Amino acid sequence: MSLKSTALAALLVPLGALALPAGELRIGLENEPDYLDPDRSRLFVGRIVFTALCDKLIDVNENLELIPELATEWTVAEDGLSIDMTLREGVVFHDGTEFDAEAVRANIERSQTLEESVRKSEIASISEVEVVGPHQVRLHLTNPDATLLAQLADRAGMMMSPAAFADGQDFNNNPVCSGPFKFASRVVQHRIELERFADYWNADEILLDRVSYSPIPDSTVRLNQLFAGELDIINQMSANDIDAVERTDGFHVGNVTSLGYQGITVNTGNGANAENPLGQDARVRQALSLAIDRAALNQVVFGGAFEPANQPFPPSSPFHSADFPVPERDLDRARALLEEAGVETPLRVDINVSTNPDLLTVMQVVQSMANEAGFDVRIVSKEFATLIADNAAGDFQASQQGWSGRIDPDGNLHQFVVTGAGFNDGHYSNAEVDRLLNEARVTSDHEARRALYDDAQAILQEELPLIYLYYLAWLYGVSDKVEGFTPYADGMIRLEGVDMAG
Repeated sequence: MSLKSTALAALLVPLGALALPAGELRIGLENEPDYLDPDRSRLFVGRIVFTALCDKLIDVNENLELIPELATEWTVAEDGLSIDMTLREGVVFHDGTEFDAEAVRANIERSQTLEESVRKSEIASISEVEVVGPHQVRLHLTNPDATLLAQLADRAGMMMSPAAFADGQDFNNNPVCSGPFKFASRVVQHRIELERFADYWNADEILLDRVSYSPIPDSTVRLNQLFAGELDIINQMSANDIDAVERTDGFHVGNVTSLGYQGITVNTGNGANAENPLGQDARVRQALSLAIDRAALNQVVFGGAFEPANQPFPPSSPFHSADFPVPERDLDRARALLEEAGVETPLRVDINVSTNPDLLTVMQVVQSMANEAGFDVRIVSKEFATLIADNAAGDFQASQQGWSGRIDPDGNLHQFVVTGAGFNDGHYSNAEVDRLLNEARVTSDHEARRALYDDAQAILQEELPLIYLYYLAWLYGVSDKVEGFTPYADGMIRLEGVDMAG
């Protein structure tokens, strides 16, 4: 049967009526992953798929501590200029080729040189990957890098088969890694299917035969498919659905505080759409921030399930600073700032937002609040992949978007505000912020790093290239048939020890 006819059959037959393989876990995602290529991927949901598909050099445990995965041990030199890694032996990629030191070198070189790679800034400190032995590498660094190990516990550390990306092969459409599951098929906007990899190095911990991921942007549709038995886990469940899940026999809520946030990114320098008062005058951005009652926003949209935010680091982070509390709403001050800026009110501001119903509601509440202060907010709703692409191209004045969070503070800030960084869609640029955050990357002393982040935040709180709204919690709707699932604060769905009852 052709791919086209298989997709058509899947659309015509109700999901609940399909004969499912034994031990299949079906996960509903809030969006469609973009690239199934760790070097090109930008979206959070893609990282969830990669968790099953692509092992990393380093992983994290439930306490977000770094633990071995493909690297069994590592040592950072006293001067911070090299890292020695011992690699796990007996590991093969899904195509049967061996994982070894040469594969690590090829992966890191690809991440640094592939034209479309968005991992370049994450591992820019690596100047050379020296193959010391068949399963030993030494990473030579241009400077000490306090963030690098955490980066290697994410997409920058995901190991792909060099044979699969050599000679211009289309890795995205046939991804080959060394994770517990291998790629089986993908029907865009419908389903990604993975199947158990029999030669996985930790195969005893993998109890499922298959796992599938279905992108379903509407949270109500995801919930209904969970209740209908068509899905087993739904990701990013709406906070407003917690009671419904808890009241329904056969289902429960998985809940853990995340490392991430939702906010509004402002275009301050990315093309013609930055040439407006919001993009060019920090006082206008301050006015918009002061117009928003974050506590009321959380209560109205999420029933108080989330926490108001005003900085990139959640309260659970040791880098969260009490010096930057969530501001109280102040309409008088907001109006005064617009007057100081000399803008004519109501000031029109277009804000992009995805078609996600909860996020649309968030922006409708923000719209109402901001309009009371003298803004004329226009909501521009876009399919999520389009929104991300348009943001990168500068096709926005402001954009509601979030971040899933990282275990190292650098991952929540540097790439969004440093000049030329990979996710700095608004092209914000401040030389002093660059200096502070780049210095924080090479500083291992905790208190010294914290001071650098505080100094950078003091500037960013005034210039507001990114207006933080609330911190996330990871909410999952889970069938009671799922056994062994543990939510992690990084939002990844790890499948070791997970099984389906019956």
